[in-house]
Amino acid sequence: MAASLVGLVILSLPAALAMPKYRSQAIQQFHYDEGNPLWELDRRVMACTYCHVNVGGGAPWNPFGEAIRAGFRADAEAGQQGKFPDVLYAVLKADGDADGDGYPDALEVFAHTLPGDAESKPATPLADLKAEFAAAGGVAQYAPKAATGR
Repeated sequence: MAASLVGLVILSLPAALAMPKYRSQAIQQFHYDEGNPLWELDRRVMACTYCHVNVGGGAPWNPFGEAIRAGFRADAEAGQQGKFPDVLYAVLKADGDADGDGYPDALEVFAHTLPGDAESKPATPLADLKAEFAAAGGVAQYAPKAATGR
């Protein structure tokens, strides 16, 4: 009986550790996975509070999460299919500052700070960060990867 229980726990471990698909997509789209071969198991790579108020996710959403939700609504109203990477990119291209801290959301993504939390902002001065961001490819570096045909 104990061996069966241990086996069940081991088999269920990958599902328990799995990140939601949208979070995995955002991590890769933002290149937060680079240099971290275990990024899929590292909850610190992108916490739920990136978009949510609560540490465990779910409602309510912080200002950046609300901007993404508004992006989905706008996408649906335009008759689009609302794919997460496309909506996320559109939100960043809009050059908004969801949390009102003076740093556009795309710059906060680049600086690895939280675009939905006004207390979390880059330490680098805005002008310097803009120059670094432009040199790295600007918002285009967060464009969704083209779908590959199979």
